[in-house]
Amino acid sequence: MKHVVILGAGFAGLELATRLSESLAGEVHATLIDQNDSFSFGFSKLDILLGRKTTDEVQLSYRDIDKAGVEFRQERVISIDPDTRRVTTDAGSYEADILVVALGADYDFAATPGFVESGVEYYSVAGAERMRDVLSEFDSGRILIGILGQPFKCPPAPFEGALLLHDHFVARGLRDSVEILVVGPMAAPVPITRAVSESILDALRERAIEYVPKQHIVEIDTRQNEARLASGGSISYDLFVGIPVHRVPHAVESSGLAIDGWVPVEKTNLTTRFRDVYAVGDLTALPMAKAGVFAEAAARVVADDIAARLHGGLVQRPYEGAGTCYLEFGAGMVGMVEANFFGGPTPTARLVGPSAELAADKVLFASTRRERWFGS
Repeated sequence: MKHVVILGAGFAGLELATRLSESLAGEVHATLIDQNDSFSFGFSKLDILLGRKTTDEVQLSYRDIDKAGVEFRQERVISIDPDTRRVTTDAGSYEADILVVALGADYDFAATPGFVESGVEYYSVAGAERMRDVLSEFDSGRILIGILGQPFKCPPAPFEGALLLHDHFVARGLRDSVEILVVGPMAAPVPITRAVSESILDALRERAIEYVPKQHIVEIDTRQNEARLASGGSISYDLFVGIPVHRVPHAVESSGLAIDGWVPVEKTNLTTRFRDVYAVGDLTALPMAKAGVFAEAAARVVADDIAARLHGGLVQRPYEGAGTCYLEFGAGMVGMVEANFFGGPTPTARLVGPSAELAADKVLFASTRRERWFGS
């Protein structure tokens, strides 16, 4: 029996463990390792931020995983040796026949001086909780949403946050007293497609939200309440909301898996340059969006590739880099960005909606995965 060690229990790790349990029961034993005790969907952080749900309501406990041939371990990965496929955690070590690294991208808050002292964020559960409390006391001034580096998870999320903040202050009767500004290094919200970018920009304009493109924030001046720009200028704020710089986890960086900051993989089946080692999800160097749905699709390809190799065949459906991302427009309306990064000569994307029907579809998306991965 082959031992498959899966590092990270996000979209990729959960889908891979589930698929291996379904398709290779009795042929592989999977050890799923994550430092956290629970999983939550990325968009659930918006529910916390806006007070729509409590933290307990959005977290799914890993102890509820009950899959044949899958064992979950709550441990922190300390080191990875991709040559020998040996993994050391804070509780022991593991020898893998097949190693799958799906640890995602970490947030480097300290990469932007002043951010830790002066900013808030909603990309983590703890950050969403803190920002929720800060928002409850904010009643006037400029909110500056700063995208502090590229690439970052869920490209629509900064703009989604701006649109939902608009609704938040309208509901409180304070919108005329609050200015909302988004600043980022990208020329457009979704650089791969002008049409989707224009749709997002139109939604921002309708709500008097400005997007300032091609600007890189390098420092937060906590004394002057100004975001310093690489271009030499600055933008003042009353509340700074940052989309933090992303990087691979330290254990991945020190392992030699990463080159120029991210892990290169063969895009058809997600193999690394190390034998019997795969990398899946946000930590890869693939030229595509970092989002859970793409990691989930990649995990399915990895599971199929493992099965094909064990049975002496070849994977029949290579990874296509296709998927969808939901985007809340406010007022109960949800849009969906359909993207395909490897299906043609250039990446493509289109926006469907927004509509109330897609809002219901988003709820179904979460419930089906909750049932599939956790059985509840």
